Amino acid sequence: MKRKDTSHSGIGNKKEKEPDKLPAFGRKGPSRIRQSFGRGLTFFLVIAACIVLYFAFLRVDTIFGVIRTIMGILKPIIYGFAIAYLLNPIVKAVDRYLCPLLEKKLKKKRTADRLSRGIGICLALLVLFAIIITLLNMLIPELITSVHNLMETLPGQLNAVMDSFDHIQKEQSPVGAIVENILNHASENIQNWIQTDLLRQMNVLMTNITTGAINVLSEVFNFLVGCIVSVYMLFGKETFAAQIKKMLYAGMQVERANMVLHITRKSNEIFGGFIIGKIIDSAIIGVLCFIGITILDMPYILLVSVIVGVTNVIPFFGPYIGAIPSTILIALADPLKGLYFLIFIIALQQLDGNVIGPKILGNSTGLSAFWVVFSILLGGGLFGFIGMIIGVPTFAVIYYIVKMVVEEKLKKKKLPPDTEHYGDVEYLEEDGEFTYLEETKERREDADSSTK
Repeated sequence: MKRKDTSHSGIGNKKEKEPDKLPAFGRKGPSRIRQSFGRGLTFFLVIAACIVLYFAFLRVDTIFGVIRTIMGILKPIIYGFAIAYLLNPIVKAVDRYLCPLLEKKLKKKRTADRLSRGIGICLALLVLFAIIITLLNMLIPELITSVHNLMETLPGQLNAVMDSFDHIQKEQSPVGAIVENILNHASENIQNWIQTDLLRQMNVLMTNITTGAINVLSEVFNFLVGCIVSVYMLFGKETFAAQIKKMLYAGMQVERANMVLHITRKSNEIFGGFIIGKIIDSAIIGVLCFIGITILDMPYILLVSVIVGVTNVIPFFGPYIGAIPSTILIALADPLKGLYFLIFIIALQQLDGNVIGPKILGNSTGLSAFWVVFSILLGGGLFGFIGMIIGVPTFAVIYYIVKMVVEEKLKKKKLPPDTEHYGDVEYLEEDGEFTYLEETKERREDADSSTK
C-alpha cells in the first residue's frame, strides 16, 4: 500500500516552523521581561548603595575605628611589605650575579635559584641590621652625653640670662620697667603652676612615659615579626605577582587588566626611584654634615649629623625640620657656633637641592614644586611623619594616572595632548580650531611678520 504523498497538498507544502524562526512576538517577550528586571535591579542597587552610604556617614567614627583596629592587627604584615620592598633591590642584585654562577655548578636550575635567593635575603637582612645597630651605637651614647652636658650647662646659662635681666631691670628705663613687669608676671604664673598643676602634670608625664615605653616595645616586636614576614615575601614574590595577575585577568576585561598592570609598574618605578634615591641622598648629606661640623669643631657632632640625615628624607621641609633643633642645640652650648652651623647647613642644603639631589633622584616624580609642597602638607596632615615621606610619590602616581586619562581622551577628540597648547586658548571652535586671546594673536602676528 502506497503512502499518500502530501508534499504538494495545500497544508503539506507549508514547512513546519523551526524553533529558531519563531514569530517576532515570541522572541521579544522574554527579552522585555529580562530588560525590565535588569532596570529594576539597577534601581534597587543604586538605592541600596545610597542607604549604605548614608548610614556609613553617620557611623564614620566607628568605621575608622574598625579600620584602625584592622591596621593595628596587620601592622607586622605592613612592616614586612615595607622591609621586603626596601630590601628587594639587594636581593635582585645578588640574583643577577649569583644565579649564573650557581647554575654552572648545580644540575637543577630550581635549586640554584632557591640557593641564590636565600643568600640574597640573608645578605639584605644583614645589611639592614648592620645599619640599624650602627645608627643606634652612634646615636644612643651621643644622646646620653648630650643630655648630660645640657643638664650641666643649662643652669649656668639660665643664671647668665637672669643676670642680664637683672642688669636691665636696675636701669631706670622703659625697657627695665617692661622687663620687671614680665618677670613678676612670669614668677606669679610659675608659683601658681607649681601649687596647682605640677603634681597632676607629673602623673600625666609618668603615664605617658610608661605608655611610650610599651608602644616602643610593641613596635620593636612588630618590626621583628615584619622581618620574618619579609623573608616569606621575598622568597615568594614571583608567585604572589603571578597570583595577582591571574585574579586581574579573571575578574576584569583584558584591556583594563593591562591598564592596571601598567599603572602598577609605573607606581613601582616612581616609588622605588624616589624612596631609595632619597635614602641614598640623605645618607650622603648626613656624612657631609658630619665632616663639615667636625672640621668646624662643633658640639654634638654625631647627634646633629643623624638628625640632619634622617630628616632630610622628608622632601622640601626636611632640611628645615632638622636644622632648627640642631641649631638651637648647638647655640645653647655656643651661640656663635650656632650661627656658623646655620650658615653651614643652608650652604649644604643648597648643594643638595641643586647638585646632589637632581643627580640621584633626577625627575623621578614629574611634579612641580607646588604639587610637592601640596602632597607633603596633605600626607603629613593625614598620616604624620610617614605621610610626609610617601605623600610625594603617592601623589605622583595619582598625577600620572590623571594625566594619562586626560591625554587619552584628548587624543580620541583629535586634540593636542601637550599642556603648552592650551595656555593662551580662549575657546575651541566646533571644527577643532583654537581661538586665542587677543594679546596672543598680536604676538603671533608680529612673529609671522618678522619671519617674513
